[in-house]
Amino acid sequence: MKIKNGFVRREVAGNNVVVAVGDMSERFNGMMKLNETGSFLWEKLEAGISRDELVASLLEAYNVDRATAEHGVDTFVAELEKLDCIEK
Repeated sequence: MKIKNGFVRREVAGNNVVVAVGDMSERFNGMMKLNETGSFLWEKLEAGISRDELVASLLEAYNVDRATAEHGVDTFVAELEKLDCIEK
């Protein structure tokens, strides 16, 4: 999975936000605010990573159990798919 071209993550006033640029801004208006975990996952997805690698990264970086990590990854990825921000 990978974040589609046309989306950028920036820190604005201490918050991590995602905005669409270029042609993508015609389909995605506004911005998305990411919490710490969302920003962590977004960064991994920018480089391209599988679901299992995302889960493993969460398990390594955060003190959570596998079920919590899997649920968090699945929920986040589903939201990005709904917003058409991700390609598989």
